[in-house]
Amino acid sequence: MLAGLALGTVSHAQVKVGDLFPEVKGPQDTAAPSIGGAVTIVDFWASWCAPCKASFPAYARLNAAYASKGLSILAVSVDDDPAAYARFVARFSPPFAVLLDRGHLLVRQVSVPTMPTCYVIDRHRRIRFIHAGYRGAETDKALQKEVELLLSET
Repeated sequence: MLAGLALGTVSHAQVKVGDLFPEVKGPQDTAAPSIGGAVTIVDFWASWCAPCKASFPAYARLNAAYASKGLSILAVSVDDDPAAYARFVARFSPPFAVLLDRGHLLVRQVSVPTMPTCYVIDRHRRIRFIHAGYRGAETDKALQKEVELLLSET
């Protein structure tokens, strides 16, 4: 899925564990994948980021294991070059939603500290875990435990 995104009001305060994750809108205010009602991982990435390239297969595995149980993954690119974004998406063919943050509106609103950074969000849009950077098996194991925990909550 190749799409851009737009946001309403932009603030620059860094979101933290316990905060509500901002609403995400697609191009021209069309619906983006819903955040809320499902356990959601929102991952900020860039085509030039080596750890981002390593994380996409891990997200595909998480998606395969947990999408049917209520996990949603949204990968948000901060690329300035739409062609680089499109090449990355074509190369990895992610089985989850991918958006291009044109103008870095969402990345500024969230105040993302580094690439990649992912936010693990509960069914009520509360940020429960944040992973700045990707550390291979260590991050994979933590994400699996966190997703299982949040999926088990009612």
